[in-house]
Amino acid sequence: MTLPLSILDLAPVPDGTSSPQALQNIVSLARLGDELGYSRVWYAEHHGMPSIASSSPEVLIATAAANTKRIHVGSGGVMLPNHVPLRVVETYRTLNGLHPGRIDLGIGRAGGSDGRTLRALRSTDGNYFSHELAELLAFEEGTFPDGHPFTEIAVVPERVKLPPIFLLGSSGASAAAAGELGVGYSFAAHFSPAPPAPAFAAYRASFKPSPQFDKPHAILAVSALVAPTAEEAKFLLTSQAVSWALFMTGEARKLVSPEEASAWELTPTQQAIIANQGKLWISGDPQQVKAEIEAQAEAAGADEVIVTTTVWSHDLRLRSYRLLAEAFGLS
Repeated sequence: MTLPLSILDLAPVPDGTSSPQALQNIVSLARLGDELGYSRVWYAEHHGMPSIASSSPEVLIATAAANTKRIHVGSGGVMLPNHVPLRVVETYRTLNGLHPGRIDLGIGRAGGSDGRTLRALRSTDGNYFSHELAELLAFEEGTFPDGHPFTEIAVVPERVKLPPIFLLGSSGASAAAAGELGVGYSFAAHFSPAPPAPAFAAYRASFKPSPQFDKPHAILAVSALVAPTAEEAKFLLTSQAVSWALFMTGEARKLVSPEEASAWELTPTQQAIIANQGKLWISGDPQQVKAEIEAQAEAAGADEVIVTTTVWSHDLRLRSYRLLAEAFGLS
């Protein structure tokens, strides 16, 4: 069987373009994924980053779902510490009611930004994640104990279920919890150096079937860039590399072009950041990238791979996903 592939869209904002244009680009990518046979397209939640426009996944989900026919559309994910659980239930019930059977609810335990921005969001500490998740599920399932102040709250819209839930992780901390709850699990190998295989093993070992999932479903998130030649892919990857180094050293800005990135004078610290993080980025011609994705998926024990691609040119970003779909024989 062909390894299922999906798209993780961060709505990147290239230098020389505007955030409105970056937001409009999510539609063309979602439509392409719909046409090419990608399983799902997810939108991340990030705040305070000039190079990323995906601060409101639910709005992007509604837009993408309205402009596609088949592909699942979801969050990758809702950063629960930034939100009131009841509001998340209401929002994703609404989306599922509008597009039944096509919405996914990915939930993360981090805030998705820097400390100052998280304070402005009134974000809670990550230690409260289990409490917030339990509250979200209690609203959905109506399982608050007798006497609880939320017992009599009417959750609307009524008679609409939450879409399938996936817990997101980057260290394995949420893996066993995802299994015990009987939900899906996705590991962020596109930015986390932690090995995903132990997390997936813990997820499968603890998995208990639920109304949402009768068996485990583990998704591996990777960063991959495909071009007709390995040389071109390496050149295009410099945009992501330099932008990541600038972000990590407090110089965040829009995604720089590969020409500008290639000429950038990096500090030794920035060079070290790229050398370390670059080990996680897959790039090359179609067959090289296919082989590496398959190898990582097999080593991790993944059921599906979700791919994020960062390229300065939106047209070349679409080309990368098109070449990847062709290499895997998606239809």
